[in-house]
Amino acid sequence: MGLGLGLALALAGGARAETTLRFAFQGDIKSLDPYSLKETFTIGMHGAAYEALITRDKNLKMVPALAESWEIPEPTRWRFHLRKGVKFHDGSPFTADDVVFSANRVRAPGSNFQTNVPADAEFVKVDDHTVDMKLQKPNPIAAYQFANWYIMSKAWAEKNGAVAPSPASATSPSYAALNANGTGPFLITEHQPGVRTVFKRNPNYWGKVESNLDTAIFTTIQNDATRVAALLSGEVDWADPVPLQDAQRVNGSGNAAVLAGPELRTIFLGMDQWRDELKDSSVKGKNPFKDVRVREAFYRAIDEDTIAKRVMRGQATPSALLIAPQLYARAGEFKRPTYDPARAKALLAEAGYPDGFTLTMDCPNDRYVNDEAICQAVVSMLARVGVKVNLNAQPKAKYFAKVLAPNYDTSFYLVGWTPSSQDSHNILYEITGCRKDPKSGRGAWNLGNYCNPKVDEIADQVEAETDEAKRDALIKQGFDIVQAEWGYIPLHQQALAWGVSKKVKLAQRPDNQFMLYWVSKEP
Repeated sequence: MGLGLGLALALAGGARAETTLRFAFQGDIKSLDPYSLKETFTIGMHGAAYEALITRDKNLKMVPALAESWEIPEPTRWRFHLRKGVKFHDGSPFTADDVVFSANRVRAPGSNFQTNVPADAEFVKVDDHTVDMKLQKPNPIAAYQFANWYIMSKAWAEKNGAVAPSPASATSPSYAALNANGTGPFLITEHQPGVRTVFKRNPNYWGKVESNLDTAIFTTIQNDATRVAALLSGEVDWADPVPLQDAQRVNGSGNAAVLAGPELRTIFLGMDQWRDELKDSSVKGKNPFKDVRVREAFYRAIDEDTIAKRVMRGQATPSALLIAPQLYARAGEFKRPTYDPARAKALLAEAGYPDGFTLTMDCPNDRYVNDEAICQAVVSMLARVGVKVNLNAQPKAKYFAKVLAPNYDTSFYLVGWTPSSQDSHNILYEITGCRKDPKSGRGAWNLGNYCNPKVDEIADQVEAETDEAKRDALIKQGFDIVQAEWGYIPLHQQALAWGVSKKVKLAQRPDNQFMLYWVSKEP
């Protein structure tokens, strides 16, 4: 039976064999709380069980989800018309009360998604199926990040003591971290953090689903060789990532292929620019990164072209900005400063460190393509200019718990970022925004707290500006300042590298979210 006929019979109610997808990622799903960790794979997994008011289609276009439609009757008010007849997995109805509750919960302390909903927004229930979002000032991109803001059940959260979100750093899991109750097309019937998670098709789902899956079983396979072997043997039907050196073997196997494409994620390095004394460093009583000459020295000491060619085997595009060029019209006007180790050594000497210094670098080892190898290359390059870096590479669960709020316990780190709004404002707000007011969410991912109030002022103007040319000019001003101050070290945009069984059909978006509801598998 062909896939098309099988789907047709399924839609017609005909009997068919159980269809199970087995898939593996290099990292785990630590928490099922959809506000716990803004990390792409985790968001995609939550998106099987939970849904947003507005989602994005295969081309990243905003489309209706739990909100059937919306309008902006006045510049500071958005109205959302909610879908009727939708039920949560526990059978309770979805109403406006759940939207208002979720809007408050997602912006509460402990949430890693505070900026997905504007800080100044007040959500008001008009009736059971209508909600108004009132803003203090016009904001044309107010809903741009709604696709990753999933709606939770107010009654369920209250009943199970899960009104407060679970932060990534939580040492004991909450009920919402171990259980899910969304409105989405899949139920989560089993969750063993770090081991496996089981998804079952929701028989009472309100909408139509492209997927023919009855069950999807996720397992963490951290070891690259083991993950590839599982794909080639048919033990798993999807694996991410396929190491760059194994792509040819996978493509020649006959059972699977590497689905590759450009990703919107930018990999970059950040530096602690707020502590008065750098942690775990040979420098006492001060923080070298507060000196712009030291930041420039680190930037110029890193040979990104070599990282892209050798570590990434050509599957990366060196970047001058913290955003992919596809997402900003004037990105081509920025050039990456040249690799210049001699200049780096001179700058360190000028700053008072002729013999360099020591510090610790934090790095995930199971999150981005070749993340630990990139960090090892950076360590080697900095050693050539006299800087000794002690590399602390950890699984992403431990890494994010260390470097994110409330600890921000890092001096020098690697992160990858895809703006969930597909817009530069997200970078200017979350990555380069001053981390002064935790309630606002500004600078939530500014782990080193680079801070220039002028950049914040520009970000606020960008948020409200409707004229595209003026908006792009403001964005350029902001990025110009960050680059002139050597606030960050952008590295590259990595390439997607999914290993996919020949029996599987799916959609691969450039934001790298793996969505089960677009996956079908032949018998």
